[in-house]
Amino acid sequence: MRTEVVSEPGDPTHPNEDFASLALPASGQGGTVVVLDGVTPPKDGTGCLHSVPWYCARLGGALTELTVSLPDVPLAEALASAIARTAESHAQTCDLSHPRTPQATVVLARWSPRTVEYLVLSDSALLLESPDATITPLLDDRLSRLPRTSLTTDAIADATVRNKEGGFYTAAADPTVAARAVTGALPRHEVRSLAALTDGATRWVEKFAAGNWADCFDLVRKEGAGELVARVRALELADTERVHLRGSKTHDDATVVYAEL
Repeated sequence: MRTEVVSEPGDPTHPNEDFASLALPASGQGGTVVVLDGVTPPKDGTGCLHSVPWYCARLGGALTELTVSLPDVPLAEALASAIARTAESHAQTCDLSHPRTPQATVVLARWSPRTVEYLVLSDSALLLESPDATITPLLDDRLSRLPRTSLTTDAIADATVRNKEGGFYTAAADPTVAARAVTGALPRHEVRSLAALTDGATRWVEKFAAGNWADCFDLVRKEGAGELVARVRALELADTERVHLRGSKTHDDATVVYAEL
C-alpha cells in the first residue's frame, strides 16, 4: 500500500491552516483520510479567542479518532460528533454564534474490506480512481455556484450566504451542518486509489486549467503530491497580471493526501 501526505503553507511566515491525517488501523483492514481547510479569518475578528489552526487541530483530531474507533458510525454522524466536541471545548470562552467563528472545509474517506465511504463539505475535493483508471471527482459545488456579488473575497463569503440555506456550508460550531455534506459509499472493489485535496491544490484544475481531474490525479500518482503543489506555486508566480487569480490571494495553503487501497 502506498500513501503520501503533503501540506505546504501559502506563506511560510504564517501557520498552515490546513489539517491532514491518514490513519491505518492496527487491524490492517482499512484506513481513514481526514483533510480540513481552515477558513482564513477576517481582519475584524471571529468572536473566538482561538486561531483557525487550533480549531482545525481539534476538529481534525476528533475526526481521526472517531472515524477509526467507531467504524460502523456513518461519516456524517462522526462529523457531527466531532463538531459538537470541538464546540464544547471553547463554548465557555468564545462567541460560537459569530458567523466567522473558526471553521473549515472537510473531506473524509474511510475504507474497509467491503466499502469506501466518503464525505465532502465545501470546496475541497476528493478524487476516486476505479480499477480501469477512471477518475471520479466528488465535489460540493455550492460555493462555486454562488454569484460573485455574494462574496467579498475569494472563499470569504458574506454572512448572508455562509452556513445559510441557499448558500454554502462549512464545519463551524453547529453539528447539524454535517447533514449538508455530500456523502456516499462504493463497493471496495470499485476503488483502486484516492486523493483528497484542499482548494490550494485544486487551483491547478479549477483556477489555472492546467489539466482536468484525471490529469491532476495522474500527476499525483506518477510524480507525487509535492510535484502538484510545486506546479501550482509556479503558476501562481507566473500569473503576474492576475488573469487566473483575480482577487484571490497569490498563494494558499495546499494539501494533498494520496492513498492506494
